[in-house]
Amino acid sequence: MKKITNCYKSKSLAHLCTYALVLFVCGCESLRFAPGEAQKQNAWLHNRTAAVTAEAAREEDASEELQALAKLSELQSRAYLSYCGLPKEFPQAETAEDILRDTNVQLAKTAQIEAADRPDTWQVADSALELAIGVCALLGGVYGTRAVRFLKDARTKSQALKEIIAGNELFKRHNESSAAAFKQAHCSQSPQTRQIVAQMKT
Repeated sequence: MKKITNCYKSKSLAHLCTYALVLFVCGCESLRFAPGEAQKQNAWLHNRTAAVTAEAAREEDASEELQALAKLSELQSRAYLSYCGLPKEFPQAETAEDILRDTNVQLAKTAQIEAADRPDTWQVADSALELAIGVCALLGGVYGTRAVRFLKDARTKSQALKEIIAGNELFKRHNESSAAAFKQAHCSQSPQTRQIVAQMKT
């Protein structure tokens, strides 16, 4: 009876880690990389741009509404700067001429591209499995050992799934006439399976 209970507990721990991993991977779209240097420089420049704009609106005696908008923009930009953090190197941005340089326009475009980037689903899944294996190994004992074995098996299956999906995509690309039949063969998949496969293909 004790052996059955131990087996049940180790499987429960492994299943819990696996379910957490599936939820983690399915929600991978919300994951983002930490802000890079370009994003930090851009956030700092945004704050400087807003500050210079507010100062120019005040000096040029713009309408009260425009001055208020410029002042609010400066205040709002501080949130982005606080989120991203200060850059290692500060671009020159004392005057409007400094800020309007072509290099700063290019920096804004680079920061936008980086901000839209997302971690690769497969890398996230593999890293999460490695972390779960490490945690279970630290727990040690019978439960930890069995959970590690289960999670290593899950990692192997994840790698196999990745290779199958990559092979299927390659097949469809080189056999366009069979693509419709290929999709038809998979139409009975559950919505959950379709969602997981779609996320893993991107």
